[in-house]
Amino acid sequence: MFKDYFSKSNSYFRISLALLSLLFVWSCEDDEVDIGDPPIEGAITYQLAERNNSGINGFIKFYEVEGAVEAQIKLAGTESGNMYPAHIHANSAVETGDIEVTFEPVDGRTGESITTLTNLSLEDIENYDGYVNVHLSESDLTVIAQSDIGSNELTGNAQGYDLNLMTEDSISGTILFEERKNGSTKATISVDNTPDGGSHPAHIHQNTAAEGGPIAISFNAVDGSTGMSVTNIRAFDNGDAVTYEQLLEYDGYVNVHLSADQLGIVVSQGDIGQNELSGESITYDLEERAVAGISGTITFEERVNEEILATIMLEGTPEDGSHPAHIHQNTFVEGGGIVLTFNPVNGNTGMSRTNIISFDDGAEISIDALEDYDGYVNVHLSSEQLGVIVAQGDIGANELTGESVTYNLDERAVEGISGTATLYQRQSGNSLMVVELDGTPEGGSHPSHIHANTAAEGGSIEVSLTPVDGTTGKSMTTIRQFDDGTPVAYTELLDYDGYINVHLSSSALGTIVAQGDMGQNAFNGNSTVYTLSEVNGSGVSGTATFFERNNGYTLVEIMVDGTPALGNHPAHIHFNAVEEGGGIAIDLTNVDGDTGISRTSIVAQNNNKDITYAQLLEFDGYINVHLSPLDLATIVSQGNIGSNVSAE
Repeated sequence: MFKDYFSKSNSYFRISLALLSLLFVWSCEDDEVDIGDPPIEGAITYQLAERNNSGINGFIKFYEVEGAVEAQIKLAGTESGNMYPAHIHANSAVETGDIEVTFEPVDGRTGESITTLTNLSLEDIENYDGYVNVHLSESDLTVIAQSDIGSNELTGNAQGYDLNLMTEDSISGTILFEERKNGSTKATISVDNTPDGGSHPAHIHQNTAAEGGPIAISFNAVDGSTGMSVTNIRAFDNGDAVTYEQLLEYDGYVNVHLSADQLGIVVSQGDIGQNELSGESITYDLEERAVAGISGTITFEERVNEEILATIMLEGTPEDGSHPAHIHQNTFVEGGGIVLTFNPVNGNTGMSRTNIISFDDGAEISIDALEDYDGYVNVHLSSEQLGVIVAQGDIGANELTGESVTYNLDERAVEGISGTATLYQRQSGNSLMVVELDGTPEGGSHPSHIHANTAAEGGSIEVSLTPVDGTTGKSMTTIRQFDDGTPVAYTELLDYDGYINVHLSSSALGTIVAQGDMGQNAFNGNSTVYTLSEVNGSGVSGTATFFERNNGYTLVEIMVDGTPALGNHPAHIHFNAVEEGGGIAIDLTNVDGDTGISRTSIVAQNNNKDITYAQLLEFDGYINVHLSPLDLATIVSQGNIGSNVSAE
């Protein structure tokens, strides 16, 4: 180790230096010292930072003068009449060490000290494993200014990591790794809300925080009063050397503990090194299922090493509960086998963290693959009750895009049963169909299907849907294909020529309890109502409503009162106005005497000439409802439509 040496020769230089010092003093006011740092070629300068709230800071500059090294200290804030001892100490300021070089004391009046070092070169200074302290006085060695020097100087390279909240104590913050020239690391922990007087052990552990692992490096304890800990890291606790660059690649995490007596309580935690999160993440909702009030999210976050941190966060979990959780194949509507097992959700915190490297079978996994994965997440009540799902959500390709369309399902054979069918788009392009009905009987099971054509025309079953549960009135179906195996996408269903039927039961498929057109046959909201008046004292009157479909064609719905039970009343659109009379242009579905209703989908006239809703509104025509197929001459109800209504 080096000893301090002061040059006793070169009197000419010393006299010159003294004259320069006098000139400096004369140029300064007593209460203010100029510590400007004029450049000196080849000089090495370190900033001396304030310590212990001294209000004093400055710099120390090393430069060559006639074969020796001159050390110049200049400080601001010193008091005239005081002398401030200064030294180079061994090691970094964080580690502390013995005095190795003593400088001339700093004169409080000038804020300056100049010392000639004969046994040190500038190269020695650049590589010196040490730091500089300036003290308050010979009798009070309180450090008032300080700086690492030489190989302990910081390079400017730094990497910070978050230390996240782990308990209700709200202790969180950061850890900052700063590289020194010698490759070692200055580690600074800064956390908020630590209790005054507390002391919180902190360590780097092996593996990810989700996995857990043994202590690899011990930090200086976090001071509860300041929330700070500063540690110089040169080696692992086992003595193996470790550099800043190696720490940035380390497979580890940091724990800050409640106290030395309660190491099991981690108050703040964060992954570091290769386990750092890259910033790429995906979050999916986990919705309430069998237990009211339990719901939340699952977030997948990519690490720098391309592994994945999966975090489940639930609200409403019971204290002391432990809830198994998994990724399953397919959508949750379809169900599927377990492909990936998470750490159970802790009922006290509602949280589960799992480091994911592969699926349970060893197959590779990445965050990009998860974005496209055909799967869902289940959280179960307990390991003994895996059949009870408390929270659930589709992920990856099965996530909903936010695009949806809702179709009305109107009451049919059973009074009071009606609702909606909502078609949701998945990221994969497939669909989720959700049927929701009011008025279904408890315990019932109601088969439902998508049929070809319009409801007015009728058609074959093309897609079988999950039966509607009578108790909940709900059915959910993932639609990937038609029943014949032909794939069908959400966008294709939006334009599909079809309708939805919900049946009374599997043994009474002929009884339709709710029904609605969908796709191109759905209604766009445009409609026109025409009056059908009583004719020949029949007592039959009502309306004919024209509804425009998405495809531009028309549903004509006749609703009349006064028809006899079991009656069957042919209806038509005729050419011309009622007053003129005319031939049949379009056959309509016969009016049912029991209900007084007729529904007809119109795409063309009887001569096969296409006709749209817009054209019907301009059509020169009228509607007749006849007494019976055997007595078409007797008209029971009648009304003008189209251009004839406009002319009236």
